[in-house]
Amino acid sequence: MSEQSPSSTPAVDSASAPSAPALVELRHVTFGYGDRAVLKDLSLSVPRGKVTALMGASGGGKTTVLRLIGGQQRAQQGTVLFEGQDVGAMDDARLYAARRRMGMLFQFGALFTDLSVFDNVAFPLREHTRLTEPLVRDIVLMKLGAVGLRGARDLMPSEISGGMARRVALARAIALDPDLIMYDEPFAGLDPISLGTAARLIRRLNDALGITSIVVSHDVVETFHIADQVVILADGKVAVQGTPDEVRASEDPLVRQFVGADADGPVRFHYPGPSIEADFGVERAP
Repeated sequence: MSEQSPSSTPAVDSASAPSAPALVELRHVTFGYGDRAVLKDLSLSVPRGKVTALMGASGGGKTTVLRLIGGQQRAQQGTVLFEGQDVGAMDDARLYAARRRMGMLFQFGALFTDLSVFDNVAFPLREHTRLTEPLVRDIVLMKLGAVGLRGARDLMPSEISGGMARRVALARAIALDPDLIMYDEPFAGLDPISLGTAARLIRRLNDALGITSIVVSHDVVETFHIADQVVILADGKVAVQGTPDEVRASEDPLVRQFVGADADGPVRFHYPGPSIEADFGVERAP
């Protein structure tokens, strides 16, 4: 891949794209924390080689889905499949091997603050392989070049901007040439220029490397621009799943509220609680 600056990427014509076999599947998955159910009989598929956006209101279980795919959590009911293999049934050795085929870009990057940019990207290579240092160096510089930061190799995380940190984290996520990359809020806290750069990188790397991407995001405009399919979660289930155009055309009130960023709709502004009359000891006017 060349080191040229990311160019503007046109919107994906998802409607005309052929269907692809699923790399990841969730089948009737139920999961919760304590007494709070987060996912309820959830089923969805992530087609191979595509960018899938996972969206929905805060607390709707999007990051939980990523944790289930990576095996950090185990489904209480149902099955999570990665290339046909049940992640929940894997022992430590098989799970460790599966994770080598997954890349993860954490919210805000999660770089090691005491390691340089170079060493952050080199970390998974040194942890998971027995490559020689000269080969590690070449791979790290190629990955940094892919995100436009080869010249920042010797800087520390405290010396780079938030947008640059997110790109370093992306270089680290692709260091092992994974089959799947999961992005947890990759656009959070970025200025418009950095946000656009990050979005184009996700799309460009997905296509250039032939990988599969899952993007958890609340940014409707940028995410819809790069996604092949969009999945919106609500009440622990899939509210809608389809191409960006299909989701925009949905008549579901919650989907319309989310896509339109409307204040009024099924998702209420006020958290459920006692009435104003009960809290303030007043009687409702007749």
